[in-house]
Amino acid sequence: MARPPTQIQTPGLRALRHRPLSRRSLLTGLLTVGAVTAAGCSRAPAEGKVEGGDLLERLRDSGTVRIGIASEPPFGYVNDQGEPTGQSPEVTKVIFNRLGVENVVPVPTEFGSLIPGLKAQLFDVVSAGMYINPTRCEQVLFSDPDYLMLDAFIVRKGNPHGITRYEDIVEKGLRLASGEAYAQIGNAKAAGVKSVLVLPDQVAGLDAVVQGRVDAFAGTAITVRSVVRNAARAEDTEAFQPEIDGEPVYGAGGFAFRLSERNLRDAFNKELHRLKANDNRELLKIVGPFGFTEDEMTDLTAEELCG
Repeated sequence: MARPPTQIQTPGLRALRHRPLSRRSLLTGLLTVGAVTAAGCSRAPAEGKVEGGDLLERLRDSGTVRIGIASEPPFGYVNDQGEPTGQSPEVTKVIFNRLGVENVVPVPTEFGSLIPGLKAQLFDVVSAGMYINPTRCEQVLFSDPDYLMLDAFIVRKGNPHGITRYEDIVEKGLRLASGEAYAQIGNAKAAGVKSVLVLPDQVAGLDAVVQGRVDAFAGTAITVRSVVRNAARAEDTEAFQPEIDGEPVYGAGGFAFRLSERNLRDAFNKELHRLKANDNRELLKIVGPFGFTEDEMTDLTAEELCG
């Protein structure tokens, strides 16, 4: 169900600061009637309609915000204590604390169910490092991105096939896998890869490579780097810029809100920009423990990425 990422050409993006890429493509789907009923009866806007909303006031009154996350370290996951952590949840905790909401409760789900779950009010914000692209922007409101990243592969130790880009998969007739709803599926197919084995996540991808079921697993550079850190029989390749029709594919991760909650998105965005002040000093303190560096920082906006 994944689609190739949308190509965005934005002039004047200060290329030396931005390390562009696109990730996980949009999954659409329907939640069951029971799930929608469980979400409550709060008023929702007509499809495609953006409103101000009063969710922030209600969250302050309750003291709790529910965040939708997918199990994908280091972007977002639930730790052994049942607490949300990872790059996106930790940023969310800081921002909502400053907005007067102390408790952050995780609602784990499959990545492809994040947007449907948000729209069905199963949680209040998507905090999973979700890539921003025009197709998704038609369904949700995004904050500005808090990182940018490149693609990379998990390969067997020593990279016996010399895989560095998607074109190598095509030219050498190799077998490629990627994760469910990952935009790398679209990146690969745009490069001419005919078939991509879709696996649940990067851990399953590591197993598939080590067992010889595939020759490579494609993911974000930081995702594959984290999963092979202690692997004896696999390694990650050097990060690279994916392209479509010879043009770089720009993308970045942010936080998603319902179309009815522009006020909450704007308040969140304001605090996010405070974290980015002074060369992202505060933001890097939060995301640094998860492997993010100055190289992943960006001053792109959701408006640019939404096209």
